[in-house]
Amino acid sequence: MPLGTLDRDPPPFFRQGHSALSKLAVCSALALLLMVSDARFKVMQPLRVALAAVLYPVQWLALQPVEGAGRLGNYFSTLASAETAQDEARRKLSVQSQRANLVEQLDLENQRLRKLLDLSTRLSSEFRAAQVIYDAADPYTRKVIIDKGLAHRMVVGSPVLDESGVIGQVTRIYPLVSEVTLITDRDHAIPVLNVRTGARGVAFGDTSSHADALELRYMAANADVAVGDLLTTSGVDGVYPPGLPVARVERVERKVDAVFARIYCVPLGLVSGAEHVIVLDPLGNKVPERPPQDAAAAPAGKGAKP
Repeated sequence: MPLGTLDRDPPPFFRQGHSALSKLAVCSALALLLMVSDARFKVMQPLRVALAAVLYPVQWLALQPVEGAGRLGNYFSTLASAETAQDEARRKLSVQSQRANLVEQLDLENQRLRKLLDLSTRLSSEFRAAQVIYDAADPYTRKVIIDKGLAHRMVVGSPVLDESGVIGQVTRIYPLVSEVTLITDRDHAIPVLNVRTGARGVAFGDTSSHADALELRYMAANADVAVGDLLTTSGVDGVYPPGLPVARVERVERKVDAVFARIYCVPLGLVSGAEHVIVLDPLGNKVPERPPQDAAAAPAGKGAKP
């Protein structure tokens, strides 16, 4: 190949174009022109919008790990807060439940005290208010302990009643407390009066039918006693004032070969649940003494001449 036919021009890589300074000047002028145009005429705004739309998926994908970590942290913090709130709500619910039970108990106690106060206004004898502290330790007796004793001038034999009726009698007194034998005790007896018929009888404590019961004993088999009859204190014993509610007849059993009827009664007083009671002075303290007999009346009458 002849040498004259060879291309003596330098390759493109080594070709020399415009100088770098001129290129910098042109680019700087172009950039300045674009900045001024964008600042005054917003010519780059469509390009920004298009570029933001193109780059949004890339930005969204790049932010997903960060947002996932934030959601996970919020989930655990919310879960802990929910558990704490649940525990607090349970505690408040327990407190409210206890308060509700206390309110119901106080309401019941208030109703009983109102009835007891109403009963006290209708009593003509002296009385003292007392509170039942606890039941006696002997399981074979029906006795309770009240918070009044010798220091409060208690008297043995004083009747004890609640807002519904007679519940017992003071049988033993200590310096600060007293023992009350309930009418359902097997060794206790109380004279009663049948309000419907006016017949008198004696009710004894009886636990053969159920825990708190009375038996009207020594009534003839043909006695006029019916289920539902109201029994009140007769007042003939000199202890209980007359007219106090005692019990109501629950069942009457009559047998041909028996002389007496079996009459079971339920007490009207809360012998098992009384909390506040009234203690009356025994009726015998108010019975006037028997006037002394005139010793000279009998001899003078005997020796008198017609």
